[in-house]
Amino acid sequence: MKDLRVSSNPFPFSIYKQRPVFVKLVVSLLLLGLAFRLFSSHSFNYSSAVDAPAAISLPPAASTPTSQKAESKCDLFMGKWIPNPSGPAYTNNSCHVIQDHQNCMKNGRPDSGYLYWRWTPRDCNLAMFNAERFLDLMRNKSWAFIGDSISRNHVQSLLCTLSQVEPAEEIYRDEEDKSKAWRFSTHNFTVSVIWTPFLVEAEILEDNNGLSTSDIRLHLDKVDEKWSSQYENFDYAIIAGGKWFLKTTIYYENDKVIGCHYCDGRNLTELGFDFAYRKALKMAFNRVTSAGRKSVAFFRTTTPDHFENGEWFSGGTCNRKTPFMEGEVEVKDVDRILHEIELQEFEKAVAVGSEKGIILKLLDTTRLSLLRPDGHPGPYRKFHPFATDKSAKVQNDCLHWCLPGPIDSWNDLLMAMIVDC
Repeated sequence: MKDLRVSSNPFPFSIYKQRPVFVKLVVSLLLLGLAFRLFSSHSFNYSSAVDAPAAISLPPAASTPTSQKAESKCDLFMGKWIPNPSGPAYTNNSCHVIQDHQNCMKNGRPDSGYLYWRWTPRDCNLAMFNAERFLDLMRNKSWAFIGDSISRNHVQSLLCTLSQVEPAEEIYRDEEDKSKAWRFSTHNFTVSVIWTPFLVEAEILEDNNGLSTSDIRLHLDKVDEKWSSQYENFDYAIIAGGKWFLKTTIYYENDKVIGCHYCDGRNLTELGFDFAYRKALKMAFNRVTSAGRKSVAFFRTTTPDHFENGEWFSGGTCNRKTPFMEGEVEVKDVDRILHEIELQEFEKAVAVGSEKGIILKLLDTTRLSLLRPDGHPGPYRKFHPFATDKSAKVQNDCLHWCLPGPIDSWNDLLMAMIVDC
């Protein structure tokens, strides 16, 4: 696979038989008109995260495995965003677990149109998330969201929606305020988020703004104990990885350096993020398929960002106000590579898990997330960023999601997949 280096801070004319001259002329004019229509149509491809990759379309989601069951009813991940006049199930003021940098309305975002859309699959109806039913189904059970800050973003969305029926009580948080747990006491239902951006063991010296004091050291042969040591405690788990593998990283196996990614100036072999991501997923899926408890494991695919005219560290923005329609945007080469690796390793894990009665389901949110450039905090990750200077240069967040926002539709998908377990 071609090595792609990414900075630290992704897819004949038919020959017709001889005819009279006037028929040839008519056909030629028709073809000319068609060509003009095609070349004059407009579609937008946003800038890539790598130096100069071609934008390539994702493979059809229908061709990907979604579980160990044969799910022929409907492909939940092929569809479009449609207007939703009823809006979200909660407000930014009615949920206390929303972090400040995702509370877009509180931070002064002036538009609210991004709140009034919902995902609908192409060939079936997707019911909206039913918090009461979900809590009833989860009585005496436990969930874990295992991954990076997007996983934390998702768990906050779920908690906010469920809190309209019953508020959750926080029962644990780590010293870094990154891993937490909550309990819905009436239903004896617990939800945890475990921050492990690589899924395997990593030494990370980085602050909340992405500034590093040292290169990340990644041990590709060791599953992160933060989640693997307690995996058997969970009835359901959503595991995810992705964007962190694009950072400058030194790779270790057997506690010895074997290479790196994006480490110019060091006398190390460039192995590439794709090498490390595949290794990490193999380790994570092996842990899941060797579990002593037959829980239900979801794997959520990579989440595309929507930076335009630069990246997060170079002035990139995301100022769009409406979703893309299918065909208006293409996935970045980096995200395509991550997504392909995910599908390949997930399919292998399904084959292993099916022999052991392990249920694995694919939560393929990549395509539907790609269509929502309007749902990010952008400059409103900070409180009223333009209060004193309307032309201020502000760092944008075009990866995470406003709450409420598009990520709430992921819960609709989860609900449908749980009912089908």
